[in-house]
Amino acid sequence: MRRKTPIPPSPLPQRQGVDAVRVRLPREGVWGTVREYLVARLTGAGPGVVDGMIDSGAFLGADGRAVAPDAPYVPGMFVWFHRALADEVPVPFPVEVVHRDEHIVVADKPHFLATTPRGSHVTETALARLRRELGIPELSAAHRLDRLTAGLVLFTVRPEERGAYQTLFRDRRVRKVYEAVAPYDASLSLPRTRRSRIVKERGVLAAREVEGEPNAETLLELAEHRPADGPARYRLTPATGQTHQLRVHMNALGLPILGDPLYPEVAPAGPADDFRRPLQLLARTLEFTDPVTGAEHRFRSGRELQAWTSYEEWAAP
Repeated sequence: MRRKTPIPPSPLPQRQGVDAVRVRLPREGVWGTVREYLVARLTGAGPGVVDGMIDSGAFLGADGRAVAPDAPYVPGMFVWFHRALADEVPVPFPVEVVHRDEHIVVADKPHFLATTPRGSHVTETALARLRRELGIPELSAAHRLDRLTAGLVLFTVRPEERGAYQTLFRDRRVRKVYEAVAPYDASLSLPRTRRSRIVKERGVLAAREVEGEPNAETLLELAEHRPADGPARYRLTPATGQTHQLRVHMNALGLPILGDPLYPEVAPAGPADDFRRPLQLLARTLEFTDPVTGAEHRFRSGRELQAWTSYEEWAAP
């Protein structure tokens, strides 16, 4: 069995709360130099960009030295660089800190803010913001919450403890309860448990239910409903964590969550997010036994869903 090579620390500091990109050269390859591999690997950078970065010393090895244009290819070598940070539309809502100690930070994330850097959302993410605002460069996310969903997210302070908290989610030892605002259907019997098989294909925005062994399970309960044609507030308790699971299950029951741009139909892409009409889904509570301290934790989001607290304003054109 091949011994796993430890990953050395990054020679580059964070930039705006974002880590430098780490690239590891494959153990098997036909490249003669590091430059040849980087040009072949980073094709999205555009013609001449990688060469320009090498000439300017933007790529660093584990020793902190710039990679020379003629540096020979070394299998397994690590290289770091900073990605170009594009201007992002600021999400005009704060990240609230619900709890902070020497091991964890529990944040109350607003709608529209991604949890961690991904795709076009890099600096405008909860992780990058918290690193900057709290001064904790080692902060990491123990799990993810969809960008359009608001509510509680658990972050870890110490890198060596991150795995213990991630294991809680992997082993389903965290109780998460969500709230959603959606249409009311008096004919639908609740509570009920929805079990189905959900697939999310790469490049396709919406997930879907298919035939086969269930991989997603959600307990759906009616919390309360408005009279006449008003909406209802639902309590959703997932036993699994498939992509868009709660949104897919609610839609499958004929109760698409208000403000959802994907279910029941994918809305036409607009120029930017409409911050006035967020998805009415909230990660309300988070409960678990701390794997490091043994403490029993129960956290609750202080946010409210707009379509429930002020439906007339929500429904106004």
